[in-house]
Amino acid sequence: MILQKRSVFIITTIVLVIAGYTAKAQTTPWTLERCIEYARLNNIQIKSQKITKELSDVDLEQTRAQRFPTLNFSSNFGVSFQNTTTYNDFMEKTEATAYSDNYGLNTGVTLYSGGKLNKTIKQKQIENSAYSYDIEQSALDIEISVIQAYLQILYANESLEIAKKALALSQTQVERGQEMYQAGSISKADLAQLQSQNASDKHQVTEANNSLSSAKLTLKQLLELELEENFEVVFTEFDDQQVLKIIPDLSSVYQSALNNLPQMKSSALSVESANMAISVAKASRLPTISASASINTGTISSAGTSYFEQLGSKINENIGLNLSIPIFNNKQIRTNINKAELQSQSAQLQDMSLKKQLLSTVESLHNDAVSAQSQYVSAKEQLDAAEASFELVNEQFLAGLKNTIELITEQNNYTNALSTLLQSRYQAVSSLMLLDLYQYQNVNY
Repeated sequence: MILQKRSVFIITTIVLVIAGYTAKAQTTPWTLERCIEYARLNNIQIKSQKITKELSDVDLEQTRAQRFPTLNFSSNFGVSFQNTTTYNDFMEKTEATAYSDNYGLNTGVTLYSGGKLNKTIKQKQIENSAYSYDIEQSALDIEISVIQAYLQILYANESLEIAKKALALSQTQVERGQEMYQAGSISKADLAQLQSQNASDKHQVTEANNSLSSAKLTLKQLLELELEENFEVVFTEFDDQQVLKIIPDLSSVYQSALNNLPQMKSSALSVESANMAISVAKASRLPTISASASINTGTISSAGTSYFEQLGSKINENIGLNLSIPIFNNKQIRTNINKAELQSQSAQLQDMSLKKQLLSTVESLHNDAVSAQSQYVSAKEQLDAAEASFELVNEQFLAGLKNTIELITEQNNYTNALSTLLQSRYQAVSSLMLLDLYQYQNVNY
C-alpha cells in the first residue's frame, strides 16, 4: 500500500514537472535573434528554393553523366505460325509454329561535339552556384523583414506606454479639475475641456493597443506560426550609444554590398551563364563525332539445332564511327545563337538595374540614418524643454494663473515631443541595422 502511494506520488510529480516545463516553453517570449533563426529554418520560400537547388544538383549530375558511354541490353520473343505443312531433310513433318528469341547489347559514346558538352556542364555549374546565392539572399530578405516587423512591435509598445502616460496625466487633471470646479476655481466649460482631453487620450490608448496587436500579428504571420500558438516578444530598449553610433561611409556601404550581397553575386553569375549559353549555341555549328558498337544473337525453334548452339553461332558484332556535320537546318542554329545573345543582353540590363536599385536603397537608408540621428538629438532637447514647460504650466494652472486651453496645449506638446523622440530613435536603429546587413555584416541583436 505504501509502495502504491509512493508510486502515485512520483508519477504525479513527474507529470506536473513536465506540464510546467511545457507551459514555460509555450510562454517563453521571442527575442529578435530567436525570430530570425526560426524564420531562416522554417520559411516556406527558403525551403522551396532549397528544393530548387537540389533539382539543379540533380540536373548537373545528369549533364556530367553525358560524358560517359551508354550501355543498353535489349531482347524480344516472337511466335510465328505457318498455314502449310513443311518437312525436314528426313521427310519428317515439322511443327507449323516457330518460336524465336533475339538478344542485343548496344553501346555508344560522343567523342567530339565542338566542346558543347563541356560548355553545357560549365553553364550548369554557374547556374547551380547562382541558386546557392539565391537561398542566401532569401534568408537575408526574411531577416530584414523580421527585423522591421520586430522593431515595429517595440515601437508600438513604447507608443502605447506614451499613450498610457498621457492618459494618466489627463485623468489626474480631470480629478484636480473636479476639485477646482467644486471650489469655484474653474468654470464648467474648463472642466468639460479637461474631460474631453481625457476621452481623447483614452481613444489614443485604444488605438495604440490595436497597433501593437497588429504589429504582433504581422510578425507571427511572417514566422508562419500556428494559429493556436501563443506569441509574445521580449521588449528590449536601445540606449544612446546604439542610436548614435557612427554611420558608415555611403560609398563603402555600397561597395561592400556590391561585392558581398548574395543577390549581386547571383546576378553576376546569371550574366556569366547567359554568356556561356552563347558559346553552347555556337558549338552546335561544329561537327559531332560519336562511336557505337553492338553485339546481337538469337535463336529459332525451327532451326533444327540446340538453343545454346544457336546463341553461339548467330552472334553478330558491329562497331562504327559516326560523323555528323551541320550544313542546313532551317536556321535553327543561327536562331539559337541570336536568342542566346539577346538573353545575354537582357541579363546584363537586369544586372545594371539591380545595381541601381541597390544604390538607391543604400542611399535612402544612409540618408534616413543621418536624418534620424539629427532628429533624435534635437528631439531630446525639445523633450526637455517641453517637459519643463508642461510642469510649469501645470503648476500655474493649479494656482489659477493659466487656463485649461494652455494646460492642454502644453500637455499635447509634451506628448508629441515624446512621440517624436521615439520615432527618431527607432528610425535610426532600423536604418543602422539595415546598413550593417547590406554590408553583409553580423548585427548585434
